[in-house]
Amino acid sequence: MDSKTQAPAASGTTLQWFPMRATYNSQMAVKEHLDALGINTYIPMQYRVIERHGDRHMMLVPAINNLVFVNATKELLVDLKHSDANCQSLRFIMRRPLPYQQAPAQIITVPDRQMQHFMQVASAQDERVIYLDYNHFIGSEGRRVRVTDGFFAGVEGKLKRIKKNKHLVVEIEGVMAVAIVFLPPKSLMLLD
Repeated sequence: MDSKTQAPAASGTTLQWFPMRATYNSQMAVKEHLDALGINTYIPMQYRVIERHGDRHMMLVPAINNLVFVNATKELLVDLKHSDANCQSLRFIMRRPLPYQQAPAQIITVPDRQMQHFMQVASAQDERVIYLDYNHFIGSEGRRVRVTDGFFAGVEGKLKRIKKNKHLVVEIEGVMAVAIVFLPPKSLMLLD
């Protein structure tokens, strides 16, 4: 199966990207454990100034507390959550229906292509990238574009206005978004 083909989320035997909460700030320990088991994981990281004992240091830390993306089957993750003490802190992130909808909550998964774009943008780990709460984008529209050159070449997202400036935003629906602070217009190709 190629990376563009994605089975429905209900299938427990297909590799998928699952955004998951790792409670009690255990995301780095969980990532290390899953990596040792041969399971692909991703935690978006960024440099922040951390103050300890009066000294300020630049440190690479998780951009979003308690968030880890895991590329596995639903079946494997359910089994690990119940049988492996190192994975018991993992929680699926659920898409809850609106109050007037009669649908059950669903586990959120991220399509491979969208995850690749998200990881490419998040890998910058500098001031070119900002992390945003997904709630800012519910129902907001934007022109779909692709970056044609530079570090972010190939990334697709939507142009959205944030604090009066246009940014290219890659969303993980229901979870979060990451935005590229500045791109020259000549580097963007409209997809709509």
